[in-house]
This record gives sequence, C-alpha cells and structure tokens, in this order.
Amino acid sequence: MKTESYNISLSFDQILDLVRKLPKSQKIKLSKELEKEAIDTKLSKLLTSFRTEELSLDSIDQEVELVRQELYAKFKKD
Repeated sequence: MKTESYNISLSFDQILDLVRKLPKSQKIKLSKELEKEAIDTKLSKLLTSFRTEELSLDSIDQEVELVRQELYAKFKKD
C-alpha cells in the first residue's frame, strides 16, 4: 500500500472543526494520544529539573542510613 504525504496549513479553528466531525471513538483515541504527549512532556521536564551530578550512590546511602537511625531512635523513644 503506497502512502502519500501532503503539506497543508490549517488554523487551529480549522483543525478543531475537523476534530469535531470525527466519530466519538476517534475523538477518544485522539484525546488519549494528546494526553500521552502532554504527560511525556511534563515527565521529561520534571526529570530534567531533578537531574544532578552532585548525587552519588554513596551519598544517597548515607542519607538513607541517617533517616533510618532517626526513625529507629524515635520508635525506641516512644
């Protein structure tokens, strides 16, 4: 099956009009695809904002151990 591509310019209102003409099942499918794209974009931004070179496995282990000790001391106190 041969597919062809066409380049056309559409305004937002024209696209919206086309979407409104779609059957309900295709609107739902389109909505899910747009939602996935939005989630991927937000997740990428979130992961980028937390990326750091300052953390090592050793520093994470040390912090975890400190928190464990604090929780143990608190539990033992009560």
